[in-house]
Amino acid sequence: MVQKTEHPHAPEFTKRDVGGDSLKRSVCDRCGFIDYQNPKVIVGSAIRHKNRILMCKRAIEPRIGYWTLPAGFLELHETAEEGAMREAQEEACAEIEIERLLAVYSVTHISQVQLIYKAHLVRPEIAPGPESQEVALMEWDEIPWTELAFPSVFWTLNYLREVWDTDDFTPFGNPPEGKYPFPVK
Repeated sequence: MVQKTEHPHAPEFTKRDVGGDSLKRSVCDRCGFIDYQNPKVIVGSAIRHKNRILMCKRAIEPRIGYWTLPAGFLELHETAEEGAMREAQEEACAEIEIERLLAVYSVTHISQVQLIYKAHLVRPEIAPGPESQEVALMEWDEIPWTELAFPSVFWTLNYLREVWDTDDFTPFGNPPEGKYPFPVK
């Protein structure tokens, strides 16, 4: 049996006010380090090829077996655009070109900020990556609307349709209450 011993200089945190900040923060009682807790940044793309959209069927939780757009966590030391291109490569073996920012979503119940880009395939070759069971280029009427993994996928697809033939638009955000309701199966 291995006995754990606490390091004599291990941090001990207490929640307290920090000079003018509006929230109580975790502060190390030994050194004063402030442990800021921040949202996770998700990056992804609504990827077009001719009149089709790239969709990925999830091979991992959450929502395994449901359809999504290629997206995931932004890594340290990469731009949001680099992250979106990496996610498309990892999930669909897709080489993409970013056109512009399509949407920014605040998903507060899971502390995420999602940056979704409008993009197109450089080449039509796609294949499932390790996080996808299946990938497909779908026409609008082929999208499995009742099998979408997340509300933001539903919103993004509808926003993409609104700006399909233009790059002259302001990035979208969370839809107003009642617009683009997410169809839950």
